Amino acid sequence: MPRGKGTGKPARQLLFSEALRQQKHSLTQDPPPHPHNASDDMAEGSQGASMDRILQEISAVGRKLEDMDSAMVALTAETRSIRLEIAGFQSQISGLDQRVTTVETQVASWTDSGQELMYLCSKMTDLEDRSRRNNIRLSGLPRV
Repeated sequence: MPRGKGTGKPARQLLFSEALRQQKHSLTQDPPPHPHNASDDMAEGSQGASMDRILQEISAVGRKLEDMDSAMVALTAETRSIRLEIAGFQSQISGLDQRVTTVETQVASWTDSGQELMYLCSKMTDLEDRSRRNNIRLSGLPRV
C-alpha cells in the first residue's frame, strides 16, 4: 500500500484526513453576509447540526478504515508466517518421504534375504538327511 511522504500513514488515510480538514475548515469559515431572518437562522442551525453529524459519521468510517487497515497488516503478517511454516513442513515431509523409501528398500532386501535363508536351511536339512542315509553301519567290529 503506498505511504504518504514522510509519514507512516497510507496515502489513502492522508487523503481522507486532508478532505476532513478541508471540510471542517469550510464549515468554520464565516459565510458571506446576506440578509438574515429567524427562519434562516433555524435552517442554518439544523444544517450545521446535520453537517456535524455527517462529519462524525465520516470520522467514524475513517477510524473503521484505519482499524481494517491495521487488521489487514496483521493478517498479511500472519499469512506470511503460516506460509513459512507450511514450507518448513513440506521440507520435513520430503525428508521423511526419503527416509521411508530407504526403509522400504531395506525391508524388501531383508525379506529377500529371509527367503533365501529359509531356502538354504531347507537345502542343508535335506543334504544332512541324505548324508545320514548314505552312512554304512558296520556291526560286530571292535572299535579302535
